Amino acid sequence: MQSIVKITAVLLLAGTTVTAQESAWKAGVAAAAITPENPMWMAGYAARTRPSEGSVHDLHVKALALEHPSGRRMVFLTSDLISVPGPVRAYVVRQVTEKLGLPPECLMMNCSHTHCGPEIRTSRWSLDGLPADRLKTATDYVAFLQQKMVSVIEAAISRLQPSRVSYCRARCGFAMNRRTPSATGFRNFPNADGPVDHDVPVLKIQSPDGKELRAVMFGYACHNTTLGFYQFCGDYAGFAQQYLEEAHPGATALFVLGCGGDQNPYPRRTLELAQQHGRSLANAVETALLTTDRPLSGPLTARMKTAELYYVAPPTKEQLMQKAASTDKYDRRHAERLLQQLEETGGLTMSYKAPVQTVQLGDRLTMVALPGETVVDYSLRLKAELSDEHSSSAIWVAGYSNNVFAYIPSRRVLLEGGYEAGGAMRYMTTVLQHGPFREDVEEILIGAVHELMRD
Repeated sequence: MQSIVKITAVLLLAGTTVTAQESAWKAGVAAAAITPENPMWMAGYAARTRPSEGSVHDLHVKALALEHPSGRRMVFLTSDLISVPGPVRAYVVRQVTEKLGLPPECLMMNCSHTHCGPEIRTSRWSLDGLPADRLKTATDYVAFLQQKMVSVIEAAISRLQPSRVSYCRARCGFAMNRRTPSATGFRNFPNADGPVDHDVPVLKIQSPDGKELRAVMFGYACHNTTLGFYQFCGDYAGFAQQYLEEAHPGATALFVLGCGGDQNPYPRRTLELAQQHGRSLANAVETALLTTDRPLSGPLTARMKTAELYYVAPPTKEQLMQKAASTDKYDRRHAERLLQQLEETGGLTMSYKAPVQTVQLGDRLTMVALPGETVVDYSLRLKAELSDEHSSSAIWVAGYSNNVFAYIPSRRVLLEGGYEAGGAMRYMTTVLQHGPFREDVEEILIGAVHELMRD
């Protein structure tokens, strides 16, 4: 299934200049706090043994709405959350389609993947076995979150006003590849020789005369895993947004996570380091704002399709029964769930349909939104390939968008093995998955992006 919205640039008057067309864009922004009011279990680390204990700062959901001179719209929704589960996106899409007439391909939802946010449980497998009080807290929070997401989109659209919209970029260096080879395989440890993506793309929203900064949406490819304590916190991304908003009163800062599936912030583990990394990223955004920007002009095109990603051959029932007897509680629980699925459906899931999205903001910026916890190879490859094909357009690649259900390794990472290659599957409950993806997962996902760009 593929849906397309093509928005053609409209010249208001004969001889309209690029500058006049640029100023005809409209933008609106809104934000809402989503910090749980009461203690609840947190997402990100299975080793946590108790609910949250207060917060460092508020978590937020934010929306940036853009309206092209033709009147068509695009909305970016960012969140200080561990994930964007498919059911949450489905709910939000239904609401904004019915209430606002916004097509699904014109809504991009991204999460910061902070590991100091509330747990987001939406599937049967993630809710199974929870104590009654924890189950109620989890389901109540998802309902609260979904309503906040819809309301912030409505608010952003209601605040649309003439704006100057432009693109700029800088670089930031604290992210490092976390996959280090060892005698027993790849381990989670800083690897100075591993691939990274240090780009900091920035979408700048100003008043038509350029004198007032109204919003900045910026990206970076790195896990938000500086911290692992019991307080709600947006980690480095939360601090970067906070520092930018403090430096520019009245402006809203929105963070978009890139392909950081195999990237960690280093050094780690203290609040001071999270603040330091946040300051580094905020400084990079400030640097980008000083550079010569690229005002957006030309047509806006939003496209979306599903890419079917296939898993390797499933384990047999006998293999699952052996695993269900394991002393490792995560292996055991994973096998028990798979056995239950096998008994109920007669088989295991062999593929998953994941959303892929492209947004061409005029002829000067192309955004690619990939699902899941995509590793950095995807960003590096797409920027290289799409830059060759669309030389006039900057390329911005986001991961963790529209449906975050699993790690999505590249072929290189799959062949190397380790946590991101498939070891993490046993912890995933948003979608129950028996094992790694096939080696063609990279070509399928990259191919889907190229198909969208060709249409």
